[in-house]
Amino acid sequence: MLTKDLLRVSRRGGGYRPQFVDREERPLAAAVLGRYRDHVGETRAALDAALAELERKADDFKLVRGFAALLDREATFETRAPVPPERVRRAVFEASEAVGVASETERTRALSQAAESLGLTVAAVDESLYADREVNQVMTRFDSPWSPDDLVDRYNLSLAQTALFDATEVRVRSSDPRALVSAVKRLRLMYEIRNVSGEREVVVTGPDALFRRTRRYGTAFARLLRTVAKASEWRLEATIDDRGTERELRLSDADLTLPDDDPLAEPTFDSGVEADFAARFETLDLDWELTREPEALATGTRVMIPDFAFDYRPAGSAAEATEFDSNVEGFRVYFEIMGFWTPEYVSKKLAQLDDVEEVELLVAVDESLGVGEAVEARDHRVVSYSGRVRVKDVVDVLRTYESDLVAAAAASLPTRLAPDDDAVSLSTLAERHGVSEDALDAVSFPEHERVGGTLVRPDVLERVRTEVEAGMSLADVEDVLAAVGLGDTSAVLSRLGYRVEWEGLGGGVLREKA
Repeated sequence: MLTKDLLRVSRRGGGYRPQFVDREERPLAAAVLGRYRDHVGETRAALDAALAELERKADDFKLVRGFAALLDREATFETRAPVPPERVRRAVFEASEAVGVASETERTRALSQAAESLGLTVAAVDESLYADREVNQVMTRFDSPWSPDDLVDRYNLSLAQTALFDATEVRVRSSDPRALVSAVKRLRLMYEIRNVSGEREVVVTGPDALFRRTRRYGTAFARLLRTVAKASEWRLEATIDDRGTERELRLSDADLTLPDDDPLAEPTFDSGVEADFAARFETLDLDWELTREPEALATGTRVMIPDFAFDYRPAGSAAEATEFDSNVEGFRVYFEIMGFWTPEYVSKKLAQLDDVEEVELLVAVDESLGVGEAVEARDHRVVSYSGRVRVKDVVDVLRTYESDLVAAAAASLPTRLAPDDDAVSLSTLAERHGVSEDALDAVSFPEHERVGGTLVRPDVLERVRTEVEAGMSLADVEDVLAAVGLGDTSAVLSRLGYRVEWEGLGGGVLREKA
């Protein structure tokens, strides 16, 4: 971004168009870059003089200053002085009070007295006196990797961002609306999503715009442009308050080339409440997977993007997706944290909840809003919170869904099952079908026998019977069982008519039952 005094816009036809530069200005960009590289080790005053010479030759001095403003961020300026300037100034001012400086001779006498008190030469005192003034600072480093083309691209982006400083409303159509809305929420801006001629348009304002015209959120709009420009296709329109005159700014992906690097470190979550909840939820070992900002939901002619979604992922379902009940596998609960404070926001949110498509939606409502009952009246589940969302409250709701899903899955189980496995534990089979082990009690397994907590084919049991015999060590027997996928050793040996006899510290030995 540039400062407002460096803004270059055209107001032709009542519009508000940034005066972008193209490759024709590459020589000027190269010249400004050259001045910085040539003045490493020199004072800012010398650099400014060199830039002023370029300004006199350029068609628009603001362009030179705009390039320089961007390059200044890549340069390092330091104060170089034999003695800290503050210390020297204190000594000189004390000497001046004693001498009474009104002429050059008296100034020299004051410097001499200050030098004597500091143990320095007069030259060192004079050199240090104002060395920390900006014009006297020395450029010690300038190692920018930018080419002239890079500088032109960065200038155009910064110019467009500066043009948005006075925006009161921004309207964007993007090929990546999800990333756009995520950035809008991180920047604490208000937004709506409208369907316009079959396209989704994100309308962005600042909260103050609900009550009065304001320029307060211009910097946030400017920062938003960087995310907008990341999309492959986009179009932006903004209403600009140009010193009391309303003008329209229009930009598109044809106007800007986004620099490769992104120096703006933005927070991962839209608010501390969301970040805190996500961090605590993800430490739990649950069968629910948390997704941030899932797909948009239709709300009449508009859409909303919930803060989170919970996807039911019972253990084992990913590995055995073909056997897992499809209704359970695709079950999703959307989660919205309703914590904004303006009455207009609450009204719009309630209207969205009125018209949202038929989905399972859980809403966490800040107690200060006092609208929990109004949300429940719209047939959505509600948890209230103050300060932070209690994870237990959310988990309790998810457990309710989970119980219903397990019951539904149990009811949908066939009366007969024939797993492909030669041996499989009942717990594994229950996980595949999203049910409890108890639900399998009503199911018959015609191709398997139940041995303890395991289902095993009869021919596998017979194979094991031929490979084990009395007198074998327990360790050898367990190796035989493991080779065919059997782990319930005690139950299997009991079925085969064996027991384990323990011989002190020597381990177990297989014996026939009496």
